[in-house]
Amino acid sequence: MSTINCKGTLIDLSTPKVMGIVNVTPDSFFDGGKLYNPDKIIAQVEKMLHEGATFIDLGGYSSRPGADFVSEEEELNRIVPIVKLLVDKFPDILISIDAFRSEVAKQAIQNGAAIINDISAGLLDERMLETVAKLQVPYIMMHMKGTPQTMQSLANYDDLLKEMNFYFSERIAKARSFGLNDIIIDPGFGFAKTLEHNFELLQKMQLLHFHDLPILVGISRKSMIYKTLDTNPENALNGTTFLHAFCLQNGAKILRVHDVAEAVECVKLISQFSINN
Repeated sequence: MSTINCKGTLIDLSTPKVMGIVNVTPDSFFDGGKLYNPDKIIAQVEKMLHEGATFIDLGGYSSRPGADFVSEEEELNRIVPIVKLLVDKFPDILISIDAFRSEVAKQAIQNGAAIINDISAGLLDERMLETVAKLQVPYIMMHMKGTPQTMQSLANYDDLLKEMNFYFSERIAKARSFGLNDIIIDPGFGFAKTLEHNFELLQKMQLLHFHDLPILVGISRKSMIYKTLDTNPENALNGTTFLHAFCLQNGAKILRVHDVAEAVECVKLISQFSINN
């Protein structure tokens, strides 16, 4: 499947696309609190769209390891007004909602969002898959164990890729049973995975093509990069770009990033390889 339907527009993923991250949370690991202001959010989104982002991923609940719990009411209060604001300002915008609660997904889509990006693949809200199927929007399902509060204590596997493929097979079948059409899978780098697991996953990512679905990769400025390089998130852009290139060569179709311009350049350069082969 090389296309997804976003608000009646077919997005061709045969050329990889870039998704810009916009967190309206006070505690995200890289940009927490920086965009806690409508004018700053508009400016950041405008910059990302200008730089070539196809999607904007909006999150109101930080999913970093050990993140604070956020009530559904608080998450809705953070997300829905910003969706309305962005759709009003940029009518053609394709907003992805980073949420695992079905009510947040429902209200965001009803107010103009286009995609649901669920870190739990429907496991943290039993109504999520049915809700997304009724909304008939693309659905990104990620591999994770537990919750953001517990996941790092669950990072143990006998065979990482085998267990991930079993997980995705089960979740895809469940989603299909509700009539959900456009599905994208996210390996979940850093979610219930050690540093060693993350690099094993990078090396074996091609094994995820078994599902014949587009793969989204979210590694931007993550600890697997800055801990390996003995630095911090602020200085992890070069490492991020290098691993983005590796992921694209191994079939990633969407890069979820903090730095859009650099990721778009990466896509353009890697695309030349396929043109000249």
